[in-house]
Amino acid sequence: LRYVRNENIPEKEELKNRLKQSLEDKKEKYSSKLYNEYPTSCLNVAPVAPEYPEDPEMVDGRIVLRDNFDKILEKYPEVSIFGEDSGKIGGVNQGLEGLQKKYGEIRVFDTGIREATIVGQGVGMAMRGLRPIAEIQYLDYLLFGLEVMSDDLATVQYRTKGTQQAPLIIRTRGHRLEGIWHSGSPMGMIINAVRGMYVCVPRNMTQAAGMYNTLLEGNDPALVIESLNGYRLKEPYPSNIGEFKVPVGIPEIMTEGEDLTIVTYGSLVRMAVEAAKQLREAGISAEVIDVQTLLPFDIPKTIVKSLEKTNKVLFLDEDVPGGASAFMMQKVLEEQKGYLYLDAAPKTLTAKEHRPAYGTDGDYFSKPSIEDIFDAAYEIMHEYNPKKYPAIY
Repeated sequence: LRYVRNENIPEKEELKNRLKQSLEDKKEKYSSKLYNEYPTSCLNVAPVAPEYPEDPEMVDGRIVLRDNFDKILEKYPEVSIFGEDSGKIGGVNQGLEGLQKKYGEIRVFDTGIREATIVGQGVGMAMRGLRPIAEIQYLDYLLFGLEVMSDDLATVQYRTKGTQQAPLIIRTRGHRLEGIWHSGSPMGMIINAVRGMYVCVPRNMTQAAGMYNTLLEGNDPALVIESLNGYRLKEPYPSNIGEFKVPVGIPEIMTEGEDLTIVTYGSLVRMAVEAAKQLREAGISAEVIDVQTLLPFDIPKTIVKSLEKTNKVLFLDEDVPGGASAFMMQKVLEEQKGYLYLDAAPKTLTAKEHRPAYGTDGDYFSKPSIEDIFDAAYEIMHEYNPKKYPAIY
């Protein structure tokens, strides 16, 4: 085809068709079944919105999570939840408070400090028809179990061509809090190691609960990363606890805008929404999008549709430079052709290259702040129209 690229002959089309068919055959032979392609995929689970009374009770986020796990254990006798401190004390953030006492030590139990075998134990249980939820206490320590996730769990469907499945749900918590060992967000490392799994990054505990409900209706291995600083933040208590479901792979527009798109997830969603309010006071209308899941990523191309309107984009996260923010940029601009709509250079805002520094001030200067988000967004607008948006600094 290279040699006849300038020729207009019938054989050329025949060669093109043969090549296309060959590539499709090879894709089926060598690259299919990485994810669940059957009706049992959680991508087929219909979303159900949380419902609220006219004057909902405001509770700690961990209460929503705890009561949702209670409903899960009641509904699914094949579910068990286990991990470091998951049993007797009900989890370090009390998301499982009282559930071991209610359901017994077989359904909710403690393990040793052994992340690799916690994951391995869950893989074995899942392959035998159970629905385990394996808890890794902090996202930083998920790395000790990452080899098992990458080599064994994420590859089950691929290496058996879809004939075996291991729908293990791994529960952990991460992103910003304080301290070098418990506030990491190594998302780029994780999402590039676990293709074959879904990676959910909820902004609050209601979203997290809805994701667990969705995953348990499907048959897919998944990682859910709860926001570490969200357990004591107040959330309205849903009246349909245990029933609402958050769709996988579908972003949510948190704040609509016309001038700029801000793309983020997890703990930073709340901060991006606040920054958008401050940007509006400066005459900038920012659209904030919570991606909700990194794997799969924005199936309906919500972000590209936003770029068609705003023509400018900021990717925001707590990973190191070149981590998950770069992943999001590549998906949107290259894979989904979002670059076609840009009127200004795309920008990422991330944490610093090092682990979070100690204390409140260390956290503030190690990870993006509301002020940082404002400045990054304003800089994009300044580049686009320096006369209308003069430099601040």
